[in-house]
Order: sequence, then C-alpha cells, then structure tokens
Amino acid sequence: MEAANCSLQVNRKLLDPKFESYKLSLDPLPCYTLQLDSAVAEVKLRDDQYTLDHMRAFGMYNYLHYDSWYQDSVYFVDQLGKVLNVHVTLDTTLGKPNEVFRLPTDVTACDTRLCASMHFPSSSWATLSDGAGRLYLIRTGSREASSYEKWEIMFNQELGDPFIVVHSVAFMKSDCHTIEVLLLRVEKDESDLKGSGFHVALEWVTIACANNSDEKYEISNRRILHGKSVPHYAAIESVGNGLMIASYKPFSFLADEGSHIDEAEEEKMEADENKAPAYTWQQTAEDLTIVVVLPEESTKEDIKVTFSPSHISLQFKGTASFLNGPLHGAIDHESSTWTMNDTCSLEITLVKKESLMWPEVIIGDKRGEYVLDPDQSAAIADRLMHLTSEDLNPDPDKEKPACNAQELEECDILLEDSTSLCRFLGSSMKTTHVVNLGSNQYLFSVVVNPEEMPCFCLRHDVDALLWQPRSTQEDMWQHIATFNALGYVQASKQDKKFFTCAPDYSYAALCECLRRVFIYRQPTPVPTVLYNRKEGRRVGQVAKQQVTSLETNDPILGFQASNERLFVLTSKNIFVIKVNTVE
Repeated sequence: MEAANCSLQVNRKLLDPKFESYKLSLDPLPCYTLQLDSAVAEVKLRDDQYTLDHMRAFGMYNYLHYDSWYQDSVYFVDQLGKVLNVHVTLDTTLGKPNEVFRLPTDVTACDTRLCASMHFPSSSWATLSDGAGRLYLIRTGSREASSYEKWEIMFNQELGDPFIVVHSVAFMKSDCHTIEVLLLRVEKDESDLKGSGFHVALEWVTIACANNSDEKYEISNRRILHGKSVPHYAAIESVGNGLMIASYKPFSFLADEGSHIDEAEEEKMEADENKAPAYTWQQTAEDLTIVVVLPEESTKEDIKVTFSPSHISLQFKGTASFLNGPLHGAIDHESSTWTMNDTCSLEITLVKKESLMWPEVIIGDKRGEYVLDPDQSAAIADRLMHLTSEDLNPDPDKEKPACNAQELEECDILLEDSTSLCRFLGSSMKTTHVVNLGSNQYLFSVVVNPEEMPCFCLRHDVDALLWQPRSTQEDMWQHIATFNALGYVQASKQDKKFFTCAPDYSYAALCECLRRVFIYRQPTPVPTVLYNRKEGRRVGQVAKQQVTSLETNDPILGFQASNERLFVLTSKNIFVIKVNTVE
C-alpha cells in the first residue's frame, strides 16, 4: 500500500488577520518556591555524545513530567532515585514534594546512563526508565493528592542500551490489558561514514497481561525504526493501531533480522540512479529533440519510429519497444522527423502543437536525462541577474533596493524546511500517510486530552497553530487552536529552551535557559474604550504578554503548564507561577 500524500487543513475561522500585537502587562504574577531536599538527577552529556541529536534528545531534556490525568500534578526524579510528586491544591499550602516511588537499583554506577524518564499512559499506570536500560511498568492506583497509593512494579526488564521513554498508551484488547511504550536511543552507526556516525532508534514495545488471573505482564512485540535525526514528535495512537512521527529526516522500519524491510527496493533505486540514461533530450518552446545511442552496426532498416498526435513508439529490430507511451503534450506528428547520425545515434525531433515547456517526454518514463542547451542556460542566467548581487546593496537609493540574505531577521530563516509527518500502520509498519510540513516549523507538543494523542504546534506564517491527531477520523489532523503571531515572536527568542501551552489554550509560555519566563495570553475583552491611533478604529480585545524573572542562578531543567499554573524546575528548586484563576 502506497503512502497517501496529505496536507494539514487550516481552519480559517480560528485565524485572526486583524491581530496587532501583544501588549506588555506589568501586572505581577504570584510565584511560589519549593526548595528540594535532594538535587534533580540531571545527567550531563558525555564526551562521546557530541552530536546535535544527542543535544536534542538528552541535553535539552525536560526533567519535569506533567500528569495530564490529574490537574496541577508534576513529577521528577532526584539524585537518590526517588520519584517525587508536587500536587498543588491550594496556593497557600505548598508542601514538600512527596516521594511516591524509589528506583530499586543504584544507576549512578552506570557509565553510559541517561536521564530517568517516565510517562503516564492512564490514570492508574506509569511507565518508567531508570536511564540505564531497564524499563518498569508500574501500577500506581489513583494519583490524586488525597489518595496516595503505593506504586507496585508489575513488569521490569533490561532492554539493551540506555533509552528514554517518549510516549505510552494503555488499553484493553481482546480482554487483555495492553500497554504500548515508545523508547528512543541514539546509537553508534559504524556504517555511517559520511554523516555523524550515529543513528536514532525508536523501539515500539508491546507489553500485555499474559494471564489475567495472576496479572503476569510480558513483552509480546518489539518493533524498531531507524532514522538520521531525533524526531520532533513521536506518539502511539490511543489503541495502538499506528504510530506518528514528525522528523527532519525520515524513519524506516527494521525487520526482525535487523535489515530494513525496504532495503531491496532502496538498493534497486540506487542502482537505477547510477545507470546511464537510456536517452537524452533537449527542448525549446517550439520543439523537442531526443537523442538515443544505437546498438553497434545498426542500420536504418533496423529502426521503426511511429508518431501520432499524442503518442510515440521506437522499436529496434528483434527487440521490444525501446520507447512507447503517451507524450506529455500534443505534437504535429506529420512534421515530426527522425534521422540517423554517423555517430551511431538516433535523433528524433518532435514539433509541439503548443509553445510550452515539458517536464518529461513520455508520461511516467524516468529513463531520460534532460540536458539544458548552453544558449538557454546563458539566457536564464541573464534573466535572473537582477535578483543577485556581489555587493551588499549596490544601489540603496533605488525605490526598491536589492534584497540580501544579510537583511533577513534570524526568525525569518527556517533551516529545517523538509520536515515531514508520517503515520505508520501498527500491523505492517508501512507508511500510510505523509505530510510535508515544509516551512511550517515545529514548535512544541502538549497533551490537551489525556485520552487522545498529544497535540503538536506548528508555525504557520507568523502564527502558531495547534493540531490534534485523530487517526479514526477522515480529517486525521485537526486544527483546534491558534496563538496569534506567536510563531514569529518565539523565533526571536535566542535563548529559549522550553515552549508549551495550557491544555485549554488560554495562554502559551516559553522559558529561557536562565530565569526568565514569557507568558502570552489569548486576546480578551477590555473594560475601557481603546482606539487604534493609526486607523482610528475601536479596539475591543487585547492580548497580554507578561514576563517573570525567577530568583535563581541555576539553569532551568523542566517546564510544564496547566490551565492555572506554570511549573519551572531547576536543580535545587521548583517554582510555581499562578497564571490563571479558574472559578
């Protein structure tokens, strides 16, 4: 089954073309600080983790985990291996983080360990990686603040090299409790001689209850995908039917024996690309010329060329048709000719009915090579000369001075313009849907509804658009919210580290590596009468921007948002910023 090329359909009703800007508000935001008894279990990058993929996956890791099943509840792991929870109920009664679980083994002795990671696939289960290569499946029971229960390990197993947990889901399948977990590794690749020397591995692990009576959980399936870049977004569908990945470079599924399933096809494509072209062709607006190298000792009697208004056929004596198929455009078949040159080559001239340039000769035939005529190349270069300049600005007094790359702002430059969003079918791991995100820069992901897949936010022009994946619907990706002009605003923040939004879309927030937190609220009605001075029209809504500077010199390690609060984690403190008051 071939993958369907899809696109993201923007809901124009959620766009505001009249949005002006964010107005800086000096209203203070309440901020509370909790001092940690033990520092966060931060793992620094080693000397052998020097690539951009290592930095993205582990160096910029968010050590604060939000429990989307329970409002205002976050978790982190400290250096003693304790899983600590902060569950806010009243702003005035913030207590010490509560220990809910402790890793059974000391992982600090592991030289290759990564940061511990966790995810909450349901309201009563958790998946946890110790960072040393062991995966835990834990039954937590209710995680409400008033009903702390003992976390019980239901499954744990070494799964090879260290990994982090990216995503997990839990569901009932054929009366069997099943949990799907997605793991990420950055592995050494000895065969990659031209690149970084590493590849990214995503392992999709299925853990199921083998016998409901004794609740014994076992791995029932393991699938691995390889890619050349850390995915921006990777998530399993809510009932495990598929997997969605947004990445700069594509991922491919590996068979059980460790070879790519489509390796034979890739080798065939590479071999085809290395072959000499079957023919070459040139064209003008009026005609097109095909040149074919003939077999040795060929004569005119061995060649049969047939023209029709929209079809061509070329056949050599004793062989099948060399060229045979519908032409890209209509030709004057009576004026079209062919000749045999002394160099043992055949030259076919097609006279076009319309003065148009063709992208190919025969529809679907990729064996030919288009050769640009030198005179055409020179003419094209002359026509494009006015778009380039050796000087920074050769004539600044012109009404429309030349545009140079140096004049672009940094936030206008998008390097990763080939990012794609792919859906893999769980049963076959074949790609079913592909979306070319193009210049729609990936910004962040957030869980809006814990029973659905995480949403992802993309830049669209200057705005930031939030998309909800729903694989069971015809419109697989739905535009559910817009943060006006935020795509442009966030790109101007050079020191930004984490970016997120409230699950109810009431605000978006980003933090820098140190201290500062920026909050961007959705437009709200203003109680007083305001007018736009330039246009003289009344302004009914204002979008506020607020800035908070934390009282710390430690780097920010974690950042999460609820509808009411922002949680900011450093190595020694956790800060809680009250953003909204929900009645």
